[in-house]
Amino acid sequence: MLPPTPTSRRALAASLLLSACAPRVIPAGPVTGEPGIADAPDRLVMSDGARLPLRSWLPDGPVGTVLLCLHGFNDSRNFMVEPAPALNAAGVAVYAYDQRGFGGAPNRGIWPGAATLAADASAVARLLAARHPGAPLFLLGESMGGAVVLVAAASDDPPPVAGSILLAPAVWGRVTMPRFVVGLLDALAHTIPIVATEPGNAFAITPTDNEAALRRLSRDPLTIRETRVDAAYGLVGLMDDALAVAPRLPAAMPPMLLVYGGRDQLVPPVATRLLLSRLSDAAPCRVAYYPRSYHLALRDSSAPIVIADLLAWMRAPAAPLPSGADRAAVEWRAQPPRGGER
Repeated sequence: MLPPTPTSRRALAASLLLSACAPRVIPAGPVTGEPGIADAPDRLVMSDGARLPLRSWLPDGPVGTVLLCLHGFNDSRNFMVEPAPALNAAGVAVYAYDQRGFGGAPNRGIWPGAATLAADASAVARLLAARHPGAPLFLLGESMGGAVVLVAAASDDPPPVAGSILLAPAVWGRVTMPRFVVGLLDALAHTIPIVATEPGNAFAITPTDNEAALRRLSRDPLTIRETRVDAAYGLVGLMDDALAVAPRLPAAMPPMLLVYGGRDQLVPPVATRLLLSRLSDAAPCRVAYYPRSYHLALRDSSAPIVIADLLAWMRAPAAPLPSGADRAAVEWRAQPPRGGER
């Protein structure tokens, strides 16, 4: 054997460093029982025994519709605080739970894996369908939650819903990211995955124009403020998966509504356009485009317009939206990307 050269030694050292540390993932454990809702109505018990905090907002009168809501990255079940009253006033029962690794769920800050997130969504949907057997059930996912909805819809065990709503789904996958960002994230996730990053506002990103909602979010103890590198790495993998499954969504699936805002600064237009281009022409997906909405459209100052459209769509998915956002989406999709649009 020839003696190692300096170059080969450096390559070997790099290889050992990368192989010595892998991103941490804690998926669901082995099955220990049937999923259920605990005696206290603020806990879901998954099939592996994991207990996920659940929050509900119920209408004063009869429940006409049930809406199961999946929060975004580093958010929690409290993300529906702002829109829930308007939905309740229309007879909609709103449920939101802390997904694994977030809020008050087990293994806070640790990525659980896309398959586990999707399986949980399907299991919880079945529990709520059984709790409200006479009401149509819809699944709503915001940002990361929207990506989970897509993966769950394409799985072998899709949630039993009447339709799904994707709010600015997180689909900024590797194919639309700058190469240096992908390379840096891959390297960090395999070398120092436990380093946490404080999100801050270094890039002046505005997720919503609702200052009160931003203050509530920033003060909520369930909000994760320091993100592990390997959790961000897991999120990118989920976004890759959401883009990958889009062409496989069946034509016979329940209807889907995708909501996107013209002022979204977190999911770039190029990513949303790529998702739409990958959806099968037969897949029953409609798009609602709101030029003045930000990433958190249900918390914006213009949220009442979006909420009114969601209510109308859940009543009649094929009917035109009251605001005309579906017509605006057709025009937006027909426009060539603007200069500098990512």
